[in-house]
Amino acid sequence: MASPKRPARQGVTVAAPVAPAVKARRHPPTKPPGTSKLRRSQRRAATLLITPFFVLFAAVMAAPIGYAVWMSLFQEHSSGLGFGGTERVFSGFGNYTKALSDTGFRDSFVHIALYCALYIPVMIGGSLLLALLVDSAMARAKRFFQLALFLPHAIPGLIASVIWIYLYTPGLSPVLDWIGALGGSWNFYSNDHVLSSMVNLCAWQWIGYNMVIFYAALQAVPREMIEAAVVDGAGAIRTALQIKVPLIASAVVMTVLFTCVGAIQIFTEPKLLNQRGAPSIDTEWSPTLFIWKAGFVQHDYGLAAAASLLLALLGVLLSYIVTRLGNRWKAAS
Repeated sequence: MASPKRPARQGVTVAAPVAPAVKARRHPPTKPPGTSKLRRSQRRAATLLITPFFVLFAAVMAAPIGYAVWMSLFQEHSSGLGFGGTERVFSGFGNYTKALSDTGFRDSFVHIALYCALYIPVMIGGSLLLALLVDSAMARAKRFFQLALFLPHAIPGLIASVIWIYLYTPGLSPVLDWIGALGGSWNFYSNDHVLSSMVNLCAWQWIGYNMVIFYAALQAVPREMIEAAVVDGAGAIRTALQIKVPLIASAVVMTVLFTCVGAIQIFTEPKLLNQRGAPSIDTEWSPTLFIWKAGFVQHDYGLAAAASLLLALLGVLLSYIVTRLGNRWKAAS
């Protein structure tokens, strides 16, 4: 007997079964053929080009510094009244203590501080003033003045020092003859004038070099800003001090940093002035002269190495201070 048909329910929709969703696979992007080979060749080329720098850096910088550190930890002692030879003994920080306790070494930093207090303002101020004058709209023959001011730097430092020693020497100097003809007198080697004589000698050689750096930085100053300042009524001096100088603050800080590091390493100028008989310039006037005397006169290489590392540490500390102060100045301007 057939079963009766069930009536379909009204208002009910039967949904068809849904197949489970298939998660699509993410295929990694295909690399162009030969990419890995190209990268390997680029790495090899970069390594080949960089290797000479690291080899020279290790041979010229890292190895000498490491040898100086090692040598500063030893002292040489003689036995048998000098006839038994010398013996190298490990002393730790003994050479550093010996250098710091030496009066001549400590006084040399006082001399350098006085020298920097006079030399750095003259150098930076003179270079900046000359750069602003050459960059001004009223300047003519700019290329000629750039070359003329840069030429003293092209002369080697030793030759420049010899030239100025000649100009400082009585009986030979035409400068002293001119001063005498005007009824005056001047002694470049006296205790009152020897520091200014040294500053003049160094500034004459380096002021043109720093002027070129400042002038190159001034060329990057937008001329629209300068023209706007002129339209607003700013004069040449105000435009230079309030527009140009703040915009080249990075170049000024860099130049001050290099000048400070170079000033604490001064050697040729005080050495020549000492040989010419300047009474206040002795063989330990600067830290470099002290190092030279310890190493090549007294043959105390451990002391010379320790003093050299202390001077290098001062240079690092001075660089940090100048950089921090320069960053604050740039942020304030």
